[in-house]
Amino acid sequence: MSLKFGTSGLRGLSAELVGSPSYVYAAAFAKYLLDQNLAASGDRVLIGYDFRDSSPAIAANVRQAVHDTGLVPVDCGTLPTPALAFYGLELGAASTMITGSHIPADRNGIKFYLPSGEITKQDEKAITQRAAGISAPETAAEEVPFEELGKEAVARFMQRNRELLAPEALKGLKVGIYQHSTVARDMLAGILKDFGAETVLLGRSETFIPVDTEAVSGETRAALKSWSSDHSLDAIVSADGDGDRPLIVDETGEPVNGDICGFLAALFLKANRIVTPITSNSGIETACVCAVRRTKVGSPFVIAGMDVEASLDSALVVGFEANGGTLTASDFQVAGGTLSALPTRDCFLPILAVLATARVANSPVSTVTAALGLNATASDRLKDFAQEKSAAIMAWLTEEEGNLALFLKPVGVPAAVDTLDGLRITLEDGSVMHFRPSGNAPEMRCYVEASSPEICKHLLESGLNLLVSFDRTETA
Repeated sequence: MSLKFGTSGLRGLSAELVGSPSYVYAAAFAKYLLDQNLAASGDRVLIGYDFRDSSPAIAANVRQAVHDTGLVPVDCGTLPTPALAFYGLELGAASTMITGSHIPADRNGIKFYLPSGEITKQDEKAITQRAAGISAPETAAEEVPFEELGKEAVARFMQRNRELLAPEALKGLKVGIYQHSTVARDMLAGILKDFGAETVLLGRSETFIPVDTEAVSGETRAALKSWSSDHSLDAIVSADGDGDRPLIVDETGEPVNGDICGFLAALFLKANRIVTPITSNSGIETACVCAVRRTKVGSPFVIAGMDVEASLDSALVVGFEANGGTLTASDFQVAGGTLSALPTRDCFLPILAVLATARVANSPVSTVTAALGLNATASDRLKDFAQEKSAAIMAWLTEEEGNLALFLKPVGVPAAVDTLDGLRITLEDGSVMHFRPSGNAPEMRCYVEASSPEICKHLLESGLNLLVSFDRTETA
């Protein structure tokens, strides 16, 4: 099996996951729950999934594995990951989400949640160790009995979001919803209408479309600009496949960077402590009075950092990633009362926070984001970039002093390097270029930061070209 845990869950080829590996890892997870007294025989395990063609078959394997291990599978159907996780926290039940998030449809994955929330890196190791000793049944069993609680899970999450803002808080806004194939599409439409926004439904698809909120494709950007102009929209909102990363587009049709979305959510909630990966905008520390903790990329690392911050007196902790997924480790007072902590990525909180901030300010979204005074940032990825090639590049860049300077000679002179997660290089002119291989997919990411979008665009193109050129040289 070539499955791997990455920044958020287990990932692999769909063709592989629809077979025995999904049974094996789900059984290993269930066994881990029992071994650690996190569940007892007969306890429920919630199961949700996205709209990928492979997800229902994988969910059936997970249901069988949970049942065979002595636990009770509960099918919650297609719903956003944060909705499933929130319901699990309320019930005190473990849960699994079958999703590949933003990656192509030929790949899929499984996210695992303990009754207390997301699994840690230590949990991942323990599950992997147990998986090595488990075999799937040689023949498929008849469909096992299971409960269905999808409607209840969706209803509870919708109620949580209805409490975030005052009634009619978004009245006067005209918001497009890019529906594509995200499981959040109908819930987003419903919650925005509940708050009084006029909504325009856009681009719904019955075929799975991978939308990466960190690297919006040129085709998608063109469609967003066209929709924004054609419908005179104040904003367009969307999410990735499983609804834990937001896509927020301003009135000009330009996507708002995910770290800005998360930052605005933290300001909206009046957080006093922020936890975010090193890939988020470096100006956040100086743009607020919050204490800021930086981590490696991935929700397990953000959550670990949030746990540390939440242990401090009077801490009000928000975490977010560069993809915009926003997490909370504290309870916050909001319009409808208390918003309980939800330490998993969520697209709904930042979407509602950004729109509400713009509405209260009576300003366009672009004005609200510009007022933060942060540098421009951009990111993209090279797809089908072998992990062995990524590893070879990173090894060479750090192997000898001078290699990095030689590699970056076409774009600038490195002044400082941070190796917390990949290679984050600050150039002499203050610009930033960050190279980071994917942990569980054949992809290489490049993040850049500079004083203007134009410089960012040039840096990003240059960084990706440097990687491709190096790759061709190495494989010639």
